Amino acid sequence: MAVNAKDVQALRQSTGAGMMDCKKALEESDGDVENAKQWLREKGLAASAKRDDRENTQGLVALLIEGNVGAIVKLKCETDFVASSDQFKAEAAALVSLVVAKGADAVAEHATIIDDLRITLKEKIEIGDVVRIDAVAGNTIDSYIHMQGGRGVNAVLVEMSGAGAELAHDVAVHIAFARPKYLKRDDVPAEVVAHERATLETITRNEGKPEAAISKVVEGRIVGFFKDVCLL
Repeated sequence: MAVNAKDVQALRQSTGAGMMDCKKALEESDGDVENAKQWLREKGLAASAKRDDRENTQGLVALLIEGNVGAIVKLKCETDFVASSDQFKAEAAALVSLVVAKGADAVAEHATIIDDLRITLKEKIEIGDVVRIDAVAGNTIDSYIHMQGGRGVNAVLVEMSGAGAELAHDVAVHIAFARPKYLKRDDVPAEVVAHERATLETITRNEGKPEAAISKVVEGRIVGFFKDVCLL
């Protein structure tokens, strides 16, 4: 059947598909817009399957806290260009809101939306890590998200007992930047400390420090090491 240009344009705007693909979809669907969308989705998914072996190491993280519930969602794509697009950011925001409202498993409700996004943006798009914290009544929940190029690239949620929002936020920032491996000094294995101490001694000697001062310099640097690898 013949289709009019207005319907083709409307379908193109709502799906992001090409003009000729939209025309073909309407022809195959006898002008029914919803059926045409389904036809495009099926054809688009067939095309997107070819992208499944591509690397999608780009993307962004979205973070949201409402009351005593916090969530982080990572949405993955192939390029910075897509990661910075309004459509991609909007979907990440919608996903994290969904997790706060309904729980981590609720992201499955957006499977079709993610498929449509793959068609529109022509990249391998997937939901990555999903985290939700339900803080115990009386505890403090806070966060930090590091922004780069207008999008979140690193996010941290913390729940603390007996701490205020300022301390909780400082802890979140420390985790984001230092990525501590241990809770406190006593948790660091002795062999790790010994290896670091030996390395620092070598570095200090190579810097030409006097032998008598090496021990003191190394001890100061070991303190810095513990600050980097320990949360507390």
